[in-house]
Amino acid sequence: MISLLTPTHWKDYELIDCGDFEKLERFGNLILCRPEPQAVWKKTLSEQEWKKLTNIRFKGRSATSGEWVKTAGNLPDRWNVEYKNDDVKINLRLGLTSFKHVGVFPEQAVNWDYISSSIKKFKNPKPKVLNLFAYTGAASLISQASGADTTHVDSIKQVVNWANENQELSQLKDVRWVVEDALKFVQRELKRGKKYNGIILDPPAFGHGPNGEKWKLEDHIQEMMQDVVKLLDEEEHFLILNTYSLGFSSVIVENLIKTSFPQVKNLETGELYLQATSGIKLPLGVFGKFNTFSS
Repeated sequence: MISLLTPTHWKDYELIDCGDFEKLERFGNLILCRPEPQAVWKKTLSEQEWKKLTNIRFKGRSATSGEWVKTAGNLPDRWNVEYKNDDVKINLRLGLTSFKHVGVFPEQAVNWDYISSSIKKFKNPKPKVLNLFAYTGAASLISQASGADTTHVDSIKQVVNWANENQELSQLKDVRWVVEDALKFVQRELKRGKKYNGIILDPPAFGHGPNGEKWKLEDHIQEMMQDVVKLLDEEEHFLILNTYSLGFSSVIVENLIKTSFPQVKNLETGELYLQATSGIKLPLGVFGKFNTFSS
């Protein structure tokens, strides 16, 4: 059974509408218009409504970069939002980057809830959690706020510095920051005999490590999964694999997990999406996740 999951209780985020390769989103008090390659259908709201609502719009210069156009001069380049569920609360600093991103992927809130609820069920009072391709650290902070000993790995130093800012904003401390190629880090942890109760993977379709290492999802994900599952604690664990690639389906993720970890229990696979206020659904990646708790 394939699950379709969307965040349901994030007050500081709203997908207002999407279509014609764009999405209209509210982050806190600011409404942004950004490109969205998945939105191949027509917009539900009119162009006049989009223009009236938009505070800041991203104007692409190339396939990978562009600039932000503001409707008023006093609009900030940086601002904060809050996320909380029944267990934890974190704060995130957002910013207008030249790559159209703002520092958070809102659909991942579904996985954040899974992380916090899983950690609360562990008997280990200080479980170890590893977040790979960890970006600006929302999942790491959710893990740390839930009581875990968290290691955050990303290959881009500026992004890790951003994650550390979010840690300070959230009044948390002691996340272990690692700037390194994720696959190399995993292989070194295996040699050290390390074990983790929770592992989070959100690999990009393409990427580069700090020393120019090339990452291509379909070329490296099998090796990564086969190594990662060896790091899982046998008694109690969870693992989340999230992918955003137009060519990947949840069946591929299911096959990757089952062939890498044949003894998997409580496996759930499916698709993450954002529910627009206008009524349309925006698909934003596929996931596989599983957990085991001590009896």
